[in-house]
Amino acid sequence: MQRTLLAAKIHSCTITDANLQYMGSISIDETLLLAVGILPYEQVHVVNVNNGERFITYAISAASGSGAIELNGAAARLGIKGDKLIIMTYAQLLDTEAQNHRPKVVIVDDRNQIIHVKSDIPAGIG
Repeated sequence: MQRTLLAAKIHSCTITDANLQYMGSISIDETLLLAVGILPYEQVHVVNVNNGERFITYAISAASGSGAIELNGAAARLGIKGDKLIIMTYAQLLDTEAQNHRPKVVIVDDRNQIIHVKSDIPAGIG
């Protein structure tokens, strides 16, 4: 049997821009993508903490160190500059893999700069 577990999370990042005219996706500072292991064009689940909106899109890389978190295309209607987001990916794991799996979590400050990277979150926390 396979289970779907959290693979990566960027916690409490801040929207820096919204571009309705872009064709879609969410632009994420490349430093953050690398820190949690999210690949460009990988599916991401996004939760807007300010308004409760949840959506699925794909990640694209923004300039490294820029702090950019930008909603693009239709997603630009789901948040405004300054809103807090949680960005997550999931992985399909076999039961044997799932037993020892720990997601990679990046905690950022208000400028989307990394405060802490965690990969040892105990089950049930995070």
